[in-house]
Amino acid sequence: MNQQVEQDLQNSWQERQEYAETMLPLIGKLYRNHAIEISVYGRSLINASAIDVIKAHRTVRLHEGQKLRLRESFPIVELLATMQLAPAQIDVGRLAWEFHYGRGKSQTDLVAFLQTELVEIYAKTDDQAPQDVVLYGFGRIGRLLARLLIERQGTNNKLRLRAIVVRGGRDGDLEKRASLLRRDSVHGAFNGSITVDTERKALLANGSFIQVIYANGPEEVDYTQYGINDAIVVDNTGMWRDRDGLGLHLQSKGAKKVLLTAPGKGDIKNIVHGVNHMDILADDMIMSAASCTTNAITPVLKALDEKFGITNGHVETVHSYTNDQNLIDNFHKGERRGRSAPLNMVLSETGAATAVAKAFPKLAGKLTGNAIRVPTPNVSMAILSLNLDRMTTKEEVNDFLQYTSLFSELQHQIDFTQSTEIVSSDLVGARATSIVDSTATIVAENRVNLYVWYDNEFGYSCQVMRVVRDMAGITSPSLPKA
Repeated sequence: MNQQVEQDLQNSWQERQEYAETMLPLIGKLYRNHAIEISVYGRSLINASAIDVIKAHRTVRLHEGQKLRLRESFPIVELLATMQLAPAQIDVGRLAWEFHYGRGKSQTDLVAFLQTELVEIYAKTDDQAPQDVVLYGFGRIGRLLARLLIERQGTNNKLRLRAIVVRGGRDGDLEKRASLLRRDSVHGAFNGSITVDTERKALLANGSFIQVIYANGPEEVDYTQYGINDAIVVDNTGMWRDRDGLGLHLQSKGAKKVLLTAPGKGDIKNIVHGVNHMDILADDMIMSAASCTTNAITPVLKALDEKFGITNGHVETVHSYTNDQNLIDNFHKGERRGRSAPLNMVLSETGAATAVAKAFPKLAGKLTGNAIRVPTPNVSMAILSLNLDRMTTKEEVNDFLQYTSLFSELQHQIDFTQSTEIVSSDLVGARATSIVDSTATIVAENRVNLYVWYDNEFGYSCQVMRVVRDMAGITSPSLPKA
């Protein structure tokens, strides 16, 4: 390689890095001040680094056969930061591609192009009032929900984390809670600053004042004394799963609605966002966000059933161990779960296969399921062994799922990878609830085996947040439209 070629490569990289670094503060401003989430072909750029922005642009080549340059997308981000826009999720990668190579390539007026593509939100006022949110419980899911709520902190933040409710209250409890939020062995350090207000029993995180309330049950809590009103209470304890139990939250002054981060029992609606979130009504006071596995498999199953038809099938989940298992061999009321989680594969069970029908009734009675707990702390896999209504090929299935991940209404739920080297730890922090491992897909006539990864903690928490947003009546369309 001669010196000129080396210099050209360095100059090209320098240009991309400078564009990415200039783009980041604009993306942050749009998100925190205008509730606009920027992505590139489905890859969110919220809290991204300059390298993340560059890598997101490079992936466009996989979908379009040609790379997208940052110099082509940057003017769009720059213009978005100056426009009056209602909250939305905007894919600047797709906008840039359409303007330069698609339906807008004959145009020269970028402003006019954006006004047309974003007509749904352009020059619209946002009169949605902020929604108070309370986290009841502060375990694995509770702390990740806190991170997701806090990262939205800004002048136009619509979901405000006002309080967390926990048991305890002994000396040092606040410091412990803050430390667990600040550092996480799986998800890394908290992106920001956290301090403890001992006098007022609160946490201060990135400008958010979060009241810590100590109680042994919902009936002991009066949120109004903390200035909290009409709150959505997100119960991530799993202590109550039926309407009577979860209804205790509604007896707390200042609480208006309840969302359970586990499968609900009885007539409680189990919502898998992207599949049946349209069933959320304004007068629904108690809802469930189903389970992590149900959220991972239902979007993929829905897409496949609507395209090919599913006759029947079996779901096997290879699931990371959870806090319900023992670190070392000890008594446990569940079968096999008493054996050491970090040392064993543990045959277990899952209700996710039958729970799919609560969100997507067309598959009622068509699926069986089982689970294996394995010695990894996070990121699981679902193996879908399906009999379809017609014959197909690996290429047709993969092409369809890739298209679905980019251009369908399930684009925020389903992601797609063509990597032959990807492993579970690579997917920690994935915001999509399902990541199809396309190189592992097996098809024989009408029989299909799909391997679907999912971050059973963070990906699921992102789904919970989407349900919270809908319960609050916050609209946020995905643009441009497919």
